[in-house]
Formats: sequence, C-alpha cells, structure tokens
Amino acid sequence: MAARDLVKTYPQGRGKPPLTALDGLSFEAAPGTVFGLLGPNGAGKSTTVKILSTLARADSGRAFVAGIDVGADPAGVRRAIGFVAQKQVSDPMDTGLENLLLAGRLHGMGARRARERAEELLDRFGLAGAARRQVKTYSGGMIRKLDVAVGLMHRPRVLFLDEPTTGLDPEARAEMWAEIERMAAGERMTVLLTTHYLEEADRLAARLAIVDGGRVVAEGSPEQLKSELRGDAVLVQPRDRARLPEARAAVGGVSVFREVGIVGRAVHARADDGGAALPQALAALEAAGVPVASATVSRPSLDDVYLAHTGRSFAAAEERHARAEAEGVAA
Repeated sequence: MAARDLVKTYPQGRGKPPLTALDGLSFEAAPGTVFGLLGPNGAGKSTTVKILSTLARADSGRAFVAGIDVGADPAGVRRAIGFVAQKQVSDPMDTGLENLLLAGRLHGMGARRARERAEELLDRFGLAGAARRQVKTYSGGMIRKLDVAVGLMHRPRVLFLDEPTTGLDPEARAEMWAEIERMAAGERMTVLLTTHYLEEADRLAARLAIVDGGRVVAEGSPEQLKSELRGDAVLVQPRDRARLPEARAAVGGVSVFREVGIVGRAVHARADDGGAALPQALAALEAAGVPVASATVSRPSLDDVYLAHTGRSFAAAEERHARAEAEGVAA
C-alpha cells in the first residue's frame, strides 16, 4: 500500500479559502504488517483513509492498495479491502450473527460459507455467547469488536481501522488492542490503523507515519523514531506559569541541556543523562528564584518525536484543533 503526494482540499463557503486536508502526503506500508497513521484530530488521517478506500478522490497524487491503482480501478480496491469506520457500522436492531451473515452475503459468499466464517469470527472475538442478541444490547467494546469482525468477513487483503478505539473505556481499549494484535497475526493481512492515541500506535504498529497538517513529518518503526532522539527528556513545571520564560532561561543556561523550550505549562529539554542532569536544572532554577511544582525525567516517547518534528506537543496540537473547531476555522 502506498500514497504518493496526495493533495485534498475542501471548500469552506463563499469568501473563505479552501481547507487543505492533505498537502502532499506520502507513505508506504509493507504487505502483511500493521501500519499506523498517527496524528492529532484534524491532521488528515481520516481523509487519507477515505481516499485509499475509494470513499473520496484526491485532487492530485496517486494511491495504491493491494497493488491496485485506486484512481484507475476503484472497484478492484473495494473487493480487496475491509473497512471499519469510526462510527458504528453494525445494525443495532439485528443480532451479531445477522450482521455478519449480511456482510458475507453482500460480498458474494454463499450461505454455508458465510455462516462458517461468521461463527469463526464470533468465537475469535469472544462474541459467541451474544451472537443471537440484538446489537443494541451490546457494550461499546462488544460493538467495536463486531464492527471489526464485519470488516473481516470476506478475508480482505487490506483492512482499514479508522480510530478503532475512540470512545472506549481503558479496559475495552486494552481488549481491542489484544484483538487487533491477534487478528493481524492470524489473518496475515495489511492493516492500516489511524489513531490519535500515542500508546496505541506504539504498541500495535510495526511501522508508522506521524501526520501533521496533512503531511507526513516522520516515518519509521516506533523504536526507530524514538531512538533517533538522543538522550532523555526532562520536564520541569514552575509553580507560577507567568515565570515560564525565566525558567526556560535558567534551564537553558545549563550546558548539559539542549533543545530547551516551553511546552504547555512546563520547560522541556533533552540531556544525555537525564537523571544526572535534573539536579543541575533544579539548582539553576533555585538560583534564579523560580519555585518548582514538579520535575520528571523520561525516556524518549512518541510525544517527544512529535514535538521534535512539529515544535509542539501532541496534546497542544489536539487542543489547537479543538479550539479551531469550536471557532469554526481551519486548524
């Protein structure tokens, strides 16, 4: 699967410039792996999935799914893929079994083959006991499992999972992660996972692309991307937010620190040995008369990778998008 220089814009109404959802987005996913598109809401992940799954057309650029040119043969792409959208796809008035049987028949499966496949998936996802209950009686986690099973009915070569755990509680999310890991290994298919959960991408994706502003800003395995950030992350939060500039200057004056900046309500910096460097930062802040509320040291994370490539934290990007949506403007 590959995307090459995808561009997609949407009109915003009279007198307003078009909204650019994708701005030359490119990536490549190896067959038989879980590939993650990681980014905050509004980064362009869902638009990418819509183009790859033939639900939308790019303004320019090309895309290939299961070796098929999306623009030249959309029908061929649709036969090769399964799609699990953010919103529920199963019919709440039908039973879990009925939803799966319908999906199978829509994909041209015979009655016997569809039932065998449906029963196999219900057992795999732990839904056999609820197979003959209406879906409206299912929990949120059970519904998401059923939606994934619907997408798997016809044994697709590529499966799109668009924010599969959004809205789930932590326990249901952990269960879904375990199911996705088992499914990817058992089905031997290419899985494209979009998510704005850092931990989800870190755990599930063999390789991922970090998306920001409709572009891929970093691509690689989670470990590779984190290892490129040399050293530890040090985060120091002063008691008084108004004194952040002073705190930044104090930490920046310590020679062991680099990439010193303000992230949210804290000063963020990197050091080769964070444990040894932290006391030096605290001493510098004490000398500057800046009281400290908290201080932490951590190994590089995907949030650090995002910060290194975009200049802001993942949480700050999410807040920016939410604020823009509330104001009705582009993020």
